[in-house]
Amino acid sequence: MKIFAYLRVSTDQQVESGAGISAQEADCRRWAEKRGTIISEVFIEEGISGSTGLDKRPVLLQAIAALGKDDVLLVAKRDRLGRDPFAVAMIEAGVTRKKAKIASAGEEGANSDDPSSILMRRMIDAFAEFERNIIRGRTKSAMAAKKLKGERVGHIPFGFQLAEGNRIEPNPIEQAILAQIRELRLSGMSIREIAKELNDRGIFNRNGNKWNHESIRNAMTKIAA
Repeated sequence: MKIFAYLRVSTDQQVESGAGISAQEADCRRWAEKRGTIISEVFIEEGISGSTGLDKRPVLLQAIAALGKDDVLLVAKRDRLGRDPFAVAMIEAGVTRKKAKIASAGEEGANSDDPSSILMRRMIDAFAEFERNIIRGRTKSAMAAKKLKGERVGHIPFGFQLAEGNRIEPNPIEQAILAQIRELRLSGMSIREIAKELNDRGIFNRNGNKWNHESIRNAMTKIAA
């Protein structure tokens, strides 16, 4: 039997600090040590939301692929598998097909397959989804309130800059670039052709990098129709 630890963080802040990852790994290693065993391999998935489906979680797929019969996929807590009961059910099905099992260092719902433990795990998964929806609702309301006040909401879009009072205002240079993009588009150029034309003119994006079709497409969403 081998133990494979799966660690997941969902935000860029957690990825950058490493705090979430290090805490999860410590919990998993303590769990293994108490049982007189070690973790064979650690799989780390960064910047992935708990609501993301299995098909868009390549590291988790690698971890499941590594499982053999009677192996264990270990997580620090059940919500590291996901916060969507349907997604978690799909993950469990994949592990079961490998004749392996999932264990939680937090011991939520125990780590057995008796009916009571299964019910407890389903309840934990449902509450994790409920918590995610509550957080999403609060965040959406807070962002809507900021937007109504004209305050900055998330990333500052191309063509604008941060002003006093946490507000955004037009950036003259970037607005001029947007005007050129508009003119080139109206002349019949494709998005890729526009990127090449701006690069040939020596006009680059906010970070001083060359334009590509994706960055042009994103900038075009800020151009008023």
